[in-house]
Amino acid sequence: MGDRTVLHSDCNCFYASVELLHHPELRGKPIAVGGDPEKRHGIVLTADYTAKKYGVKTGMTLWEARQLCQDITFLPPRMDLYLRFSKMAQEIYADYTDLREPFGCDESWLDVTASATLKGDGARIAKEIKSRIKSELGITVSIGVSYNKIFAKLGSDYKKPDAITTMYKDEYRDKVWKLPVSELLYVGKSTNRKLAKMGIKTIGELALMDTELLEAGLGKMGLILWSFANGYDDSPVRKENTHAEIKSIGNSTTTPKDLQTDEDVKIVIYALSESVAARLRENAFKCRVVEISIRDNELYSFTRQRKIESATNITEEIAEEAYRLFKENYIWGKPIRSLGVRGADLVTDRYFEQIDMFQSYEKREKQEKMDMAVDDIRRRFGFYSIQRGLMYKDRELSEINAKEEHVVHPVAYF
Repeated sequence: MGDRTVLHSDCNCFYASVELLHHPELRGKPIAVGGDPEKRHGIVLTADYTAKKYGVKTGMTLWEARQLCQDITFLPPRMDLYLRFSKMAQEIYADYTDLREPFGCDESWLDVTASATLKGDGARIAKEIKSRIKSELGITVSIGVSYNKIFAKLGSDYKKPDAITTMYKDEYRDKVWKLPVSELLYVGKSTNRKLAKMGIKTIGELALMDTELLEAGLGKMGLILWSFANGYDDSPVRKENTHAEIKSIGNSTTTPKDLQTDEDVKIVIYALSESVAARLRENAFKCRVVEISIRDNELYSFTRQRKIESATNITEEIAEEAYRLFKENYIWGKPIRSLGVRGADLVTDRYFEQIDMFQSYEKREKQEKMDMAVDDIRRRFGFYSIQRGLMYKDRELSEINAKEEHVVHPVAYF
């Protein structure tokens, strides 16, 4: 069996690039997407290349970014807009292969081995995809071309923006091995420190390291990273199916006042669940796991999750499961300061599952239609145009509009 041809396509400064399409007056000026500029909190999710020249990086707080770049413009994130562009990019990738594996909403692996006879070699396919993304979507991508997923990703990171880098068997030692070991997938700050203590600073030094020493220092992860460094990654690019390109959609909020009773918690859980469910419906996802996070007023926090019987994007099902998790796991001792609800283990709404004879599918269908009607009313007349009766029990807590401050979590590699 011959070598595979694997591409890794990475949309450059994705959120910022999409925003600049909608704010052409800001082009050439430093911008960053993230947080809430008016409330002056939050972190940078993406900075454009102009802002990056000042040292602004993903993960910085807004005030840190402002210290580095006084003229920076902060834009609030619009995740639904970015997911729409992500889906349009996937439609372009689909013209070349059905072996497409998203890695977050801005990156994707493509196995184009079978396309070579029709479309040309990997570099030629990458060039065509790069050109189409630019002309059809108005944004740029960097693409790595290799014989495995790990080196393809290193290729897309190697040169940015708007670039193609090959990482073939006869060249990866020259290109990959001289890179800092921190560039390798799954070498985070902690692992990087451990490797540095072992005298390993480059990917090449990791590749040539004694495997017994690596296993002693890092456990099985040491052997996995050693395999990555040597190009022994044979993990397949998963075939397009019902796999969602993001891992979860969640909301959390620091409440306007401390929560003292079960009813307080129920109001906030429903507000958060409405947001999570609406996001799932808007982006054609369903969740198979519901998770809650709780933090009390002395900052003790924990999370709990449970797999549910049927994949869902129905508000009431998510809220009821979240409230059940709360009742089972929280014993009132201290008031609650912060709550979060998350839908995880996402599938697309094309997902098929075994019918449960004890569930009422007529009732679920009615609930879905009711939720979609509420979505439509809010889209036309605003979020507060229609509210649940529960929300009138405490107007201060019911003013949480979590839908505007949602969080999306990327899919992990493993």
